[in-house]
Amino acid sequence: MSVGIAARGQFSHSGRSSRAGRSARAVQPALPMTWQPPASPAAVSLLTQAQRGLAEAVGETDPVHRFISSYLSALRAAAAVLAARGRPHRGRARPASVWVLLETEAPELGEWATYFAANSATQAAAQAGITRRVTEDLADELVQRSRQFLELARRAVHPMPEEGAAEQVRADPCAAPARRRTRG
Repeated sequence: MSVGIAARGQFSHSGRSSRAGRSARAVQPALPMTWQPPASPAAVSLLTQAQRGLAEAVGETDPVHRFISSYLSALRAAAAVLAARGRPHRGRARPASVWVLLETEAPELGEWATYFAANSATQAAAQAGITRRVTEDLADELVQRSRQFLELARRAVHPMPEEGAAEQVRADPCAAPARRRTRG
């Protein structure tokens, strides 16, 4: 018994189309689907770490630890966006801050990069034990901003299709195109 493809693109045995195959295809409607390349594993991992860090920051009672955890969470989210976009070629240039790279590679997140870069010195000082600049209000603000930034980073790493931009892809790519009925 040989397996072939029938004239309408249906698999068959000995050139004859299968009734079971035809009825199964008739039930499956065309689905609106778009193809998105999957996010890189590094980007997904960094985004997951960022989300865990933010959860840790929210649970912190000490404002210094809350500030540091939320800043590092935003830093990982920015790194996830950069990993998803691909590595910029810098040649022999000096290492750049993730915030500088983010501003270059994702200009739509430039204001966020500026905001977090402005908090870099405070975060570095806090990690070194110089905590006088970290207040309860500053820590709370950074947690809130980090939460917003993580959502934007998630959308950048896992983009959703825009409304109306979805391509129609058939559930069965071998099925014949559906015919539209016209009124006569």
